[in-house]
Amino acid sequence: MHANLFSFAAGSEGIWRIDRILPVAGETLPTAARLDIASGHMASASGSLWALNGFTSNSRYTKRAELDALGARQAPLGRAGAKCAALIPIRKTAAWWAMAQDERREIMEEQSRHIAIGMDYLPAIARRLHHSRDLGEPFDFLTWFEFAPEHEASFDEMLRRLRDTAEWGYVDREVDVRLVFDS
Repeated sequence: MHANLFSFAAGSEGIWRIDRILPVAGETLPTAARLDIASGHMASASGSLWALNGFTSNSRYTKRAELDALGARQAPLGRAGAKCAALIPIRKTAAWWAMAQDERREIMEEQSRHIAIGMDYLPAIARRLHHSRDLGEPFDFLTWFEFAPEHEASFDEMLRRLRDTAEWGYVDREVDVRLVFDS
């Protein structure tokens, strides 16, 4: 069992009701009613309409001051009142992965201000990043967000700002899965 491994399986079961699945770039995901999240093992699509897997890991593009600032402001997942969620799987282009990590950092933060934009929406929006590329998954990253219904407009604004950056020129597949907690 691996505590940092998470599976997101869409089908007829799960504590999260899928409200909508929106293709942002590239191919979308099949429509499903519910999403189940499990930790510690990889799910397969058998028995589900689709399953995505990812693992949490060390921060790869953040500097110490940014990590400290995020840690001081980031709210925990599973908060009372955070009844809305979004699962946003993203795949980046081969050109992105051909760059060295410092070149990706330059685009991500110095040009696009990815971390700084996200900081503008803390603590209302909580998030956890999952890496999937090394698992051979169809997406490179799975980002899980949770927020209260009254913060959905802020969440949409954050996404718009992020998608308007130079970094998003390197995204070739993105799906926005919106969910509501109603177990």
